[in-house]
Amino acid sequence: MKSKILLFIAFTFLYACKEKSEQAADNEQTIQGTWRLVSGKIVDKNSGKTSNYPMDFQMIKIINRTHFAFLKHSLNLKDSTGFDAGGGSYSFDDGKYTEHLEYYSNKNWEGKTFDFKLSLINDTLIQTGVEKVEKEGIERRIIEKYIKEIK
Repeated sequence: MKSKILLFIAFTFLYACKEKSEQAADNEQTIQGTWRLVSGKIVDKNSGKTSNYPMDFQMIKIINRTHFAFLKHSLNLKDSTGFDAGGGSYSFDDGKYTEHLEYYSNKNWEGKTFDFKLSLINDTLIQTGVEKVEKEGIERRIIEKYIKEIK
């Protein structure tokens, strides 16, 4: 009887571990895809001033199984310098999304790690967290809203 109880406990434990691992895989899969930025807000840490992104640009974020990338360009047709891009690896666990920025057009940002909270509501991804880059004098909280691109 004792061995049956131990066997039951072992199977229960293994099943629970498997279920949690499958849930993590499902959560990660839901953030994978191409996302279009629809709004953004910055809260400056020093001044406390809040400002909305001007949205005079378009931006997409692409997330695959291991990496993310973002591409941003100006909507002003005369502005040939209005392009920005970056990317790197990421981790995602239980709503905590961490970007490891390996490539960026501004070298002062490369090598930085940024922690965000992600929430997903239907086709909308909301990313909230702090961007801190000492070399640029930047420390701000950002709130970005993305819509999943379905084509």
